[in-house]
Amino acid sequence: MGEKLYRIGEAAELLDLKTYVLRFWETEFPQLAPLRTDKGQRLYSEEHLSILRRIKQLLHEQGMTIEGARRILQGDGAVVGKTALDDRIDPTILTALKEDLLEIRMILMQKDDEDGEYTEDYYDLNPSINDDFGSQL
Repeated sequence: MGEKLYRIGEAAELLDLKTYVLRFWETEFPQLAPLRTDKGQRLYSEEHLSILRRIKQLLHEQGMTIEGARRILQGDGAVVGKTALDDRIDPTILTALKEDLLEIRMILMQKDDEDGEYTEDYYDLNPSINDDFGSQL
């Protein structure tokens, strides 16, 4: 006996989605190509359901765009836990940005006393004073 196949209504119910969502995703994700009966009814395999679960996770739970999810499924996207954008950001820019943000935070901090001394947090936040700043990135 062959593998279990699910009609569109059954697949949608298993995934807690509407049938029109499955139909739309078929147009957006080439990996989704359900089998068709002679009458044209869609039949989804377990592999299709796995792909649909992944699409649902990427779009609904991680908030990705369809294009981003498409790239992930095609293997051109980032690894789990990263976004495709992460690979395009220069680490030196991130370091400079963090330094700028820390400087802004220090400016916003109130001075501790009349001498103009910053609180101890200043030394924890100031990258020029903190020797191990690089390890905090």
